[in-house]
Amino acid sequence: MALTRRALIRALAATGIGAMTGTGAYGFLYGRHELEITSATLPVAGLPAPLAGLRIGLLTDVHRSRWVSHEDVVRAVATLMNQRPDLIVLGGDYVTDRDRRYVGPSAEALAPLSAPYGVWAILGNHDDDRDMPPALEAHGVQVLKDARARVRIKGEDLELIGIRYWTRRAADIAPLLRGATGTRVLLAHDPRRLFEAAALGFPLVLSGHTHGGQVVLPLLGAVAAQKFPIVAGTGWRDKTTMFVSRGLGTVYVPVRVNCPPEVAVLTLTPAAG
Repeated sequence: MALTRRALIRALAATGIGAMTGTGAYGFLYGRHELEITSATLPVAGLPAPLAGLRIGLLTDVHRSRWVSHEDVVRAVATLMNQRPDLIVLGGDYVTDRDRRYVGPSAEALAPLSAPYGVWAILGNHDDDRDMPPALEAHGVQVLKDARARVRIKGEDLELIGIRYWTRRAADIAPLLRGATGTRVLLAHDPRRLFEAAALGFPLVLSGHTHGGQVVLPLLGAVAAQKFPIVAGTGWRDKTTMFVSRGLGTVYVPVRVNCPPEVAVLTLTPAAG
């Protein structure tokens, strides 16, 4: 089950009626616009020395809508471009509820993104499989729908495996690994794919989907996202490292509380041992 309207409202209600009003107002007027740059160093098992220091920009959960404006997306794009990543990953949910009115505008706002080793995208549960890929591809973004792409970097291969939101079983992901010889990175919108990734021996997974909980309360935490193994930031299972971005936009309730939007810049480093 994805992040739901009921769960987000329940999270706000947990603050109490008076506090909910003030907290919600702040989250609507300010919290959802306080964009941050998150920098993280990710240990990757078996990473070849030439790929050490590779910087991946991650922008996810744009949710272009009446509540997430063109200016919001343009600012995030400019912020990420100023960091000059080597490669960019877009993690899905470019619109909300497959709203076709915003497919083109979302892709157009993302169009200035570029990186030496490409801009790569996957789809989220809010994206239409037919409309969103061509809109992104028209602007030079390469969309991976249950597909693998090999990127040659400094004489080494980085294997990007991008899956659709509804591709969930290890048995359905495994065929995408056939012929992969380089460092494998799973691009999966839903961080619950951590378990399948670990079972298949992926050293790295990049995800979004959770919005970091969108509403994070003192003592209670991210009430709306407790079902996810990692709500935001870096986590591990066995030898698999995962990074989950809080994303840019909002869904269902246009507020963010103690959970600012972000663009992430991730630096790869060989894992110890």
